[in-house]
Amino acid sequence: MVGSSPDRFAKAPVALVSCPDYDDSRVLAALRRGVGLLGGIQRFAGANDRILLKPNILMGATANKHVTTHPAVLKAAGLLFQEAGARVRYGDSPGFGTPAGAAAKAGLAAAAHEIGMELADMSTPAQVSFNEAMIAKQLILAREALESDGIISLAKMKTHGFMRITGAVKNQFGCVPGIRKGEYHVKMPRAEHFAAMLVDVCRYLKARLYVMDGIVAMEGNGPGSGSPRRMNLLLLSSDPVALDAVFCRLVHMPPQHVPTMKPGADSGLGTWAEGTIEVLGDEVSRLSCPDFQVVREPAVLFDTSFPYYLKKWLTPHPAIDYPRCQNCGVCTSVCPLEPKAVRPPASNPDAKPVYDYKRCIRCYCCQEMCPHGAIFIKRPILSRIIHP
Repeated sequence: MVGSSPDRFAKAPVALVSCPDYDDSRVLAALRRGVGLLGGIQRFAGANDRILLKPNILMGATANKHVTTHPAVLKAAGLLFQEAGARVRYGDSPGFGTPAGAAAKAGLAAAAHEIGMELADMSTPAQVSFNEAMIAKQLILAREALESDGIISLAKMKTHGFMRITGAVKNQFGCVPGIRKGEYHVKMPRAEHFAAMLVDVCRYLKARLYVMDGIVAMEGNGPGSGSPRRMNLLLLSSDPVALDAVFCRLVHMPPQHVPTMKPGADSGLGTWAEGTIEVLGDEVSRLSCPDFQVVREPAVLFDTSFPYYLKKWLTPHPAIDYPRCQNCGVCTSVCPLEPKAVRPPASNPDAKPVYDYKRCIRCYCCQEMCPHGAIFIKRPILSRIIHP
């Protein structure tokens, strides 16, 4: 049965497959090996199934910046599912810009064209009810994601200021069309509430397979302005929580510090405890990276009702590196608040933006989407003393 778990797995299986570079043939061989370790392609697609490949297209960025799922991974996944007889399309809704424009700049459109794979419509919204949700009882998702027979999630291994990592669970947030993502940040500024919403979206969409592109990951100021870090691996699983937990252990980060782990386990989406996961393929110790640059402390609980002095001294906040700022206006555009928490001063609308930290909800959308790497997350002194 497509999407079922083979009886031979007593624990949540995660395939860990080494891959030295983005050569098309080597990526295809690694992905084929990983799918084989999980029971074969027939587990995840049948003939004539309408399959949506969901890469991470955060924004329009060239492939060598490693902001998006690499074109070679998208192409390999497309070929594998075409071989299975599936009707395959691909798509994501970026945080800024159009899906077609972002896919073209990232090189994904060209890779898809090579194998005759069309771009899905990820902009048309549909509202659905999810009574079993932990927090998001009503969801607005891309209609095409809802109408596909199955989703294959193609995440990118990256750090994330708000959720610590962006991986398998969070990748489905791209099925929320366009600027509607900002509405969730406004409604759910607390990390634990936002994480529960991400888990709800992931549970509702029920992707059949999760693949993480970690051949070259992003560390540091991710998910859009960090540094490439060669990890030489792909991760695959039908359990997104387990896959993210293996990512954490590869970079020596306690999985429980990622806000999606607890709600993911509590809701039955997956498991993160080490004794409940079976890693197949290559050894974690051989591919681990203890000096990977990621914030390893627990996410700071933030509430908009906190007194300002608590926000100021305890909660990390976005800050602008003004020499790098190009005054492009993206940070102001993506800020989900009205009036904006980051904008040029009223006295000089042509000046570079400044923050109103009393309004800022610490969603870090500005840092996430800055195309020039000019925004970083600054930890207050007291926060650094509590978590050195």
